[in-house]
Amino acid sequence: MTFTVDTHHHILPDFFFQATNEAGHPAGGVAPAPWSRASMFSFLDDASIDVAVTSISTPGVHTGDDAAARALARRCNELAAELIRDRPDRFGGFACLPLPDVDGALAELAYAFDDLRLDGVVLFSNARGIYLGDSRLTPLFEELQRRAAVVFVHPNPSPDPSAHALGLPDNLIDFTADTTRAIAHLHYSNTFARTPDVKYIFSHAGGTVPFLAGRFAILDEMDVIPGAEARETAAETFRHLYWDTAASWGDPVLRMLRDVVGTDHVVFGTDYPYLPRHLAVSCRADIEASPELTDGERTAILGATATKLIPRLAVLRPQTQTRGA
Repeated sequence: MTFTVDTHHHILPDFFFQATNEAGHPAGGVAPAPWSRASMFSFLDDASIDVAVTSISTPGVHTGDDAAARALARRCNELAAELIRDRPDRFGGFACLPLPDVDGALAELAYAFDDLRLDGVVLFSNARGIYLGDSRLTPLFEELQRRAAVVFVHPNPSPDPSAHALGLPDNLIDFTADTTRAIAHLHYSNTFARTPDVKYIFSHAGGTVPFLAGRFAILDEMDVIPGAEARETAAETFRHLYWDTAASWGDPVLRMLRDVVGTDHVVFGTDYPYLPRHLAVSCRADIEASPELTDGERTAILGATATKLIPRLAVLRPQTQTRGA
């Protein structure tokens, strides 16, 4: 079996879920299966996944109170670090930050990297309505650039109430749309250009960006957004970013990703535990069996590219893994 790293793998301990999700109205509109360490190991083994890089999910840790958000981020990050300490052969971890509290985010970033030795950070497409290209977040992105960090970007619901007026779950349309907004804002605010050493991974194949790549190219050709002289074109920028396969692993999407970003910048993700278990298990097997991919592309997507982003995991690749808890 091809060595496999799940870069889009959520931990949802009760203390996080209860603090951030309303009973009966989970963020995103779809309630995940209950999370536990035992269920997580069982899933990884059933899906033949060697390593999971964990992160919390929507809506992040900030629900309106800076102090509470800082405390919740610390607790989540220490759990992620504990999983790695217990099973370094099975886990990596992305730290969460209490944005939009920038001072708190900088302090937690330092602790997560320097003390807990986590592998990167998870940021959300917007933090309580503040998108990632906002100038208020500049100090954080300067620090991420200084550290050449891996940044996993996960969607949040749009802050615009009209985006939720159709009565549909946010994860159907709005999550992909908000990821698209975040990528466009990061690009045209020149944040990507100012952070060339940050390794960005975008959820769900970048939302709608691969499909809209031609529109980005037209807009660049029209030269209507200031600052073009300081950034690459969108087409060039997209090939520097990374894109995961969570809920986006079908052959048509893989073909689009090959054309727009190159399969060497695609990584595997399951979105566990939000997908029904049988789908989350089968998505890896579908990529393994896809006639659309060459052997080299399959190896890169399932795990090899992730080990380049997180070199600590590379030593696990040639070893025979002992799965299970």
